[in-house]
Amino acid sequence: MYEEAPSEVVPGAVLWRAAARTGAVVLPDGCMDLLWADGRLLVAGPDTGPHPAGEVPGGAFAGIRLAPGTAPALIGVPAHALRDRRVELADLWPARAVRRASGLVEEYVEGHGDARAGLEALARTRAAATGAPDALVVEVAARLRAGEAVAAIARAVGLGERQLHRRSLDAFGYGPRTLGRILRLRRALALVRVGLPFAEVACVAGYADQAHLSREVRALAGTTLRAYAAGADGANSETPPPSGSSTTA
Repeated sequence: MYEEAPSEVVPGAVLWRAAARTGAVVLPDGCMDLLWADGRLLVAGPDTGPHPAGEVPGGAFAGIRLAPGTAPALIGVPAHALRDRRVELADLWPARAVRRASGLVEEYVEGHGDARAGLEALARTRAAATGAPDALVVEVAARLRAGEAVAAIARAVGLGERQLHRRSLDAFGYGPRTLGRILRLRRALALVRVGLPFAEVACVAGYADQAHLSREVRALAGTTLRAYAAGADGANSETPPPSGSSTTA
């Protein structure tokens, strides 16, 4: 149904493929994806809440999930313009560029039977043309992933909080506080999946208490802690089409 593996050539990226699944819901993860769906190239923007997998029609999907902050330079569009959207690459790039990109992926489909390698090659080619990811953006994402406060991050990278917010909108699709909440939720749900008690999850993941954790799960994942842990309505099933998020609810 779903499988993934880290990219060996695109830092921080994950390659995945999945069959369509009715009823699956994709959770936000701070990432953006390049998708191959039944011969079409699409971009999945950064999510702020749960999305139904079926909003992108198709029978099978392949994708490369790009680490927070790394996709806008490759795609050439600020992340906030794609927030909570699934967009055909043809709506973002000139027709000639889309044909070239699609042809590259199709070569791998025909030669290897796997679109993921083609998406990886496409991302690698774009990265070679655009250069290394913005070091400041990479640092901000790493500090947010570690649970640092936004004010402390702004001081560490030499920006005011408003400047950091503007840079974050372009890089991540939303402000640093929102990305921090999403990354913290991912940490918490990973702990829930391994069976830690909810109160311990809240403590380890950096929430004020279990009630705080419960509110964030409902706000960002659209479900409850108990429903997620029990696998209700697809939760905990690791089937992420179409955006590439590795957890569903």
